[in-house]
Amino acid sequence: MTKPLVAIRSASRAFGEFQALKNVSLDVWPGEVLCLIGASGSGKTTLLRCINQLTVIDSGGIWLDGEMLGVREEGGKLRRLSEREIARQRLKTGMVFQRFNLFPHKTALENITEGPVQVQGRDPGEARAEAIELLRRVRLATKADSYPSQLSGGQQQRVAIARALAMKPMLMLFDEPTSALDPELVGEVLAVMKELAESGMTMMVVTHELGFAREVADRVVYMDHGAIVESGRAADVLGAPCEARTQAFLAAVI
Repeated sequence: MTKPLVAIRSASRAFGEFQALKNVSLDVWPGEVLCLIGASGSGKTTLLRCINQLTVIDSGGIWLDGEMLGVREEGGKLRRLSEREIARQRLKTGMVFQRFNLFPHKTALENITEGPVQVQGRDPGEARAEAIELLRRVRLATKADSYPSQLSGGQQQRVAIARALAMKPMLMLFDEPTSALDPELVGEVLAVMKELAESGMTMMVVTHELGFAREVADRVVYMDHGAIVESGRAADVLGAPCEARTQAFLAAVI
């Protein structure tokens, strides 16, 4: 392992006077599961959105698979990429949001095949076969013809995970994927994510599920006020944090 899959260097982002990210630097290695924890407004979601280029950083740089995101150096200057070029880069990541964002007029199967067929131009038959396999993988093989309104929140989120995987990303981004779910439905989504982690998928997960982070994460990063306060092995950060701010956060949530 000679280079990180994700390399973030001195990334900053402000929304008006609010500094959402402050000089953040972070590496994520191939096959690693990294969990981001911290209070609401600490910058976790903004960081994921910058990696997925839904939000543009003000300064610094982000590289994915060795390619700088959003810009290209030409003649000693950085040029902003076109929307088409950014869309091509974005295909390397799959993002699962708090809300499921499924197409309500399409079945689970159709939601999953939409991207591969319409965006990637893949063969519909091939995309359908892969979608059926993905539904099996997320334990929804019998729900292929069900519409979102016929599915529970946990089932919809699992379809959303399958939809992201259908694009064959090299990096999966999860933004508090269980926060909108009823407590009894959280476990079924976390189980799918655990199996995905065990398969070797590189994952960045914003989560308040500290039990999941403790069990599945290779590394945990605690963020506060837009900055990384502490980073290390899950057992160390969650079990014996060094920083007083991390200790206070964990004492308040555990």
